[in-house]
Amino acid sequence: MEITHYEFKYGEFGETLGVQINLRGFDVLRFNNISKGTAFTIEERRKLKLSGFLPPRVKTLKDQVQNSLNIIDQKPSDIEKFIYIRSLYDRNVVLAHAVIASQVTKFLPIIYTPTVGLACQQYSSMFRRANGIHFYPGNIDHAEHILQNYTDQDIRIAVVTDNQGILGIGDQGAGGIPICLGKLMLYTQGAGIAPWHCLPVSLDVGTDNEELLNDPNYLGWRNKRLKGEEYYQFIEKFAVAFKKIFPDALCQWEDFSKQTAFTVRDTYLDKLISFNDDIQGTGAIALAGILAAMKVKKEKMTDQVYLIHGAGAGGIGIADQILTELMVQGMPQQDAVDRIFTLDSKGIVTTDRKLDSYKHKFAKDPERLSWMKTPEDNTLLNAIINEKVTVLIGTSGQPGYFSEQIVKAACKNTDRPAILPLSNPTVKAEALPEDIYAWSDGKALVATGSPFKNVIFKGKEYRIGQMNNAFIFPGVGLGIVASGASRVLPTFFSAAAHAVAGFLNEKDLADGILCPPLDQLKQVSIEVAKRVGAEAIKAGLTHKGCAFSAYKHNNDENRLNVLIENMCWTPDYFEQI
Repeated sequence: MEITHYEFKYGEFGETLGVQINLRGFDVLRFNNISKGTAFTIEERRKLKLSGFLPPRVKTLKDQVQNSLNIIDQKPSDIEKFIYIRSLYDRNVVLAHAVIASQVTKFLPIIYTPTVGLACQQYSSMFRRANGIHFYPGNIDHAEHILQNYTDQDIRIAVVTDNQGILGIGDQGAGGIPICLGKLMLYTQGAGIAPWHCLPVSLDVGTDNEELLNDPNYLGWRNKRLKGEEYYQFIEKFAVAFKKIFPDALCQWEDFSKQTAFTVRDTYLDKLISFNDDIQGTGAIALAGILAAMKVKKEKMTDQVYLIHGAGAGGIGIADQILTELMVQGMPQQDAVDRIFTLDSKGIVTTDRKLDSYKHKFAKDPERLSWMKTPEDNTLLNAIINEKVTVLIGTSGQPGYFSEQIVKAACKNTDRPAILPLSNPTVKAEALPEDIYAWSDGKALVATGSPFKNVIFKGKEYRIGQMNNAFIFPGVGLGIVASGASRVLPTFFSAAAHAVAGFLNEKDLADGILCPPLDQLKQVSIEVAKRVGAEAIKAGLTHKGCAFSAYKHNNDENRLNVLIENMCWTPDYFEQI
């Protein structure tokens, strides 16, 4: 479809050179991708027929950023700050991202977890402006036409949710789309994927959340969730249309629930360029933390015993990634599986139970668990004691479940247990970092899934590493886009994990810190992209016509690195061409 309003122009290396604007007057200000607001120069105002439509003073981007920071500081709560940033984004994309980039550590918890959870819960009541695409049973048969009519047509990344497994708060109906918006802002902040290459999509198949169904303000499709074949036919209609309109774009499945997450991911592994961040991204960031812990302990992963408390999509995703790494390090598959325990609300997952299929791989034969004499014996504490667990990971959303007794039991199995309460938002964490430090006498290696303040233990201050998927998926996406990968391989996530773990400096490792600080998000994402892109090229997945295949250079690695560096958009105003 021809773009008649504005069009970004690109150079040989994928860099954005400028923007050609065919609009004039107020229409220029209506499009947030090109609007500069009060930063339009006098000459630009004359050319674009904006004279008289803006106050006389011309501000710089720096002036605008400082003004926005002052306003944000006056907001009484994080949700009000979220609303302001989203409203700013709707008016001026460059300015919104420049504000976030100015204090990225401060703003990440606002544009994403934990504040985005509140935004999902309040979506209908705080709705201001449409963002992205909402598919529901009333329009899914026209998905191709709807995608064709989307304003931005050079889509490279789409984040797609069915709204069922939102963070730790579950089914949010149409309210899940802020998750997509937040993830895409992180794609931009981390990997420099320009906002006009990003597409948020809500697959509104209804909701089983009675509170939403009874809410007169609810904006979603007011019906119970589609299930079974009817549900999967809906997903198929979207996937077919997406592939036809954006054949080379990456589709990130987001916040699907449990079995559905695995089924959808596996169905479209070869049909779309796609992955599920809750499964694979979570697995990769957990592996990165474990790799860092091994550097601290000076031990091998093959010498550890792993227990994951929470056998949902994230938990099994972590188990899968650990299994992959153990096998890469030379351990036979069955021996590796034997070292990985998963635990759900009924205890250690065992083969004598009726299980969802995604849990089967790591289910244990109860006959081999000699310590489990009765069902009452099947507890987290008994598993840690009897299986000599050295790496304990929480993805259960059960706050406080890692008690003092649990932590001390893990400490008896190894000098430095890795204890990773990864559930988010913050109130769902299995333990507080300061408690883990106190109960383990500072021996435990700790990282969390949500942001926590530094801990002071025995007079020394320790940064708490946040094992945030933001260190993984933006770089994975950029690596795929830059290399022109035609599908997503499991090795991409292993490469990403090693890249993140390799970013820790000697001081962090000496202090037992397992994740880089969030202010290094962009540097980490670029390194992840380079590793992932290299894996795609090694596997021969580059498709004809992509930037990588079009740019001629004798050395594939150098060619890829140049492309990645130049494709990264930074929030600055473009010149009109």
